[in-house]
Amino acid sequence: MQQIVANNRQQTAKKVKNGIYAVASGKGGVGKTWFAITLSHAFANLGRKTLLFDGDLGLANVDIQLGLMPKHDLGTVVSGKLPLEAATMQFEEGGFDIIAGRSGTGNLANVSANRLHTLGEDIVRLSAVYQNVVLDLGAGVERTVRNLAHQVDTLFVVTTDEPTALTDAYAFIKITHMERPNTDVRIIVNMANSIKEGERTYNTILKACEGFLKFSPPLAGVIRRDPKVRDSIR
Repeated sequence: MQQIVANNRQQTAKKVKNGIYAVASGKGGVGKTWFAITLSHAFANLGRKTLLFDGDLGLANVDIQLGLMPKHDLGTVVSGKLPLEAATMQFEEGGFDIIAGRSGTGNLANVSANRLHTLGEDIVRLSAVYQNVVLDLGAGVERTVRNLAHQVDTLFVVTTDEPTALTDAYAFIKITHMERPNTDVRIIVNMANSIKEGERTYNTILKACEGFLKFSPPLAGVIRRDPKVRDSIR
C-alpha cells in the first residue's frame, strides 16, 4: 500500500510544472494567505523543493499564521542589508522554505519602482534554486502587487461568493490581463457552502471575463467552507 501511494505521488509530481506561482485576490479576507500556505505544503508533500515568499508588502502575515518568528524578513532585503536568498528560513513542519514579509508596519508598501523591479528580478533568479516558488501577494490592485504578479508563470486569483470579493477579483483579473495578456490566470473559489455553489460563483466571474475581456480564465478549484481552518489560524 505504501508503495502504491509513493508511486502515485511520483506520478503526480511529474505533472506539476516547475516555476513561479502567485496567489492574489482583489479583496482581503478571502483566504488568500491560507491557500498560498496550503499550496506550498502540497508541493512539498510531492517531494518538490518549494519556497513560499510573503509578497504582501503592506501587511504581511504568513509568519503569523504559521506561528513563526523569523530572524530576517523582507524589510532587511529591501533596505539593502541582506540579499534575498539570505532571508530564507526553513519551515520544517511544512517541508518548505519561507521568506517572511514585515508584519504590522506597512512601510514596504511604498517601496520605489526601481527597488521593486530589482526585487522581481531577484525572485526570478532565486526560482532557479527551487522547483516551485509561491508568492503570497497583497490584496488589491496596487502597483506593488501588479509588479510582482508580472514575474509569475501561473496566477491564482482567490475569491468568494461575496459581491465585493467577486467585483474586486474581476478588477484584478482585468488589469492583469490588460497589462500582461499571456498570464496564466486561474480562479479559486474559497469558502463555498457546496461544490455547486462554488461553480455558480465561478460562472459569475467567468461571464464577466468573457463578456468584457474576451478571456476565459479556468476554474482551478472550489474549496468548501470549513470552520476548522478559521479556528486553526486563531
